[in-house]
Amino acid sequence: MTTANKIRIGIIGAGNIGGVHASEFSKLAELCEITAITDAYLPLAEEKAKQYGIMNVAASPEELIQLADVDAIIIGVPNQFHAPLAIQAIEAGKHVLLEKPMGINGDAARQIMKASQSSSNVVMIAHQMRWESVPMQIKEQIDRGELGKIYTAKTGWFRRKGIPGWGTWFTQMDQSGGGPLIDIGVHMLDLALYLMGNPKPVSVYGATYAEFGPNRKGIGTWGKPNWNGKYDVEDLATALIKMEDGSTLSLEVSWAVHMDTDNTPFIHLMGSEGGASYRGAQGKLLTEKFDRPIETELRKADNDEGERARLSRHFLECIRDGKQPITSVLTGLTNNLVLDAIYESSRTGNEVKLDWNLG
Repeated sequence: MTTANKIRIGIIGAGNIGGVHASEFSKLAELCEITAITDAYLPLAEEKAKQYGIMNVAASPEELIQLADVDAIIIGVPNQFHAPLAIQAIEAGKHVLLEKPMGINGDAARQIMKASQSSSNVVMIAHQMRWESVPMQIKEQIDRGELGKIYTAKTGWFRRKGIPGWGTWFTQMDQSGGGPLIDIGVHMLDLALYLMGNPKPVSVYGATYAEFGPNRKGIGTWGKPNWNGKYDVEDLATALIKMEDGSTLSLEVSWAVHMDTDNTPFIHLMGSEGGASYRGAQGKLLTEKFDRPIETELRKADNDEGERARLSRHFLECIRDGKQPITSVLTGLTNNLVLDAIYESSRTGNEVKLDWNLG
């Protein structure tokens, strides 16, 4: 760290998500400074460097990882590069903030976890939805026991017309690892498991469908299409996940679907003493008192600083205080194992038991 005791940040990936990280960490100048950035397309990295006053534009991720004036590295690149770059950064003695999903698949996630076990540095997955205001309010009530035992939950995110970057890495299995399931479904899976108390998933029954993408329908506004590329991922996925403690989680996500949807992520938690619902910036706590149903509305405060700000500060606090991040490598691995099982179940038509072999 610098003499001013600021954490020095390097960013790998200067695209949309890299720009989000650059913006958020630049607001925390009392805690950190962004000292380097790189991208496969260097002019984009140079643009971001100029915008955020970053002095060093590294020629490659490998060069950035080896910089002495970088303590922590943020990785915001296509999924296929998550494991190679994270492992390089960990082995170079850097702290790592890795965009979701942790790995392109379970094997890649295991490799990251193995590398992290040989390091005392922080490795955190950037699941920002855990830091959204309404889920945080719900989690506080859960921790107080207000919901009792959460025995089942339902979560999802239906986008009606939202296929991103048709023909780019987003829609190619060997580069992304999947479609909406690994893109937005991983967010809902992660948040639901967290609110349920992190039960251990043991089996999955799931199915995926591709009714829009192969026909170049359902195209969204995120990313620039490459019509010379290909689409070999799903555009809708559904699954039932069973936990070791007997609880269950239903997951449904789409990039494109013909249904009445407001394109908003949701979670419904059903507990023995109460329930909770989350949809976007709003939520409810539900219970029964004096033989009557009772509801309490939850809303995000008008002056809320935002989930990305809290995520960024949590990463820096974990580095400074030597704490384990709440989105640890174990949570990232859990998500990847469930996703793998859903894809396998869809291929085979059978229930799939999760492989918890960490070797």
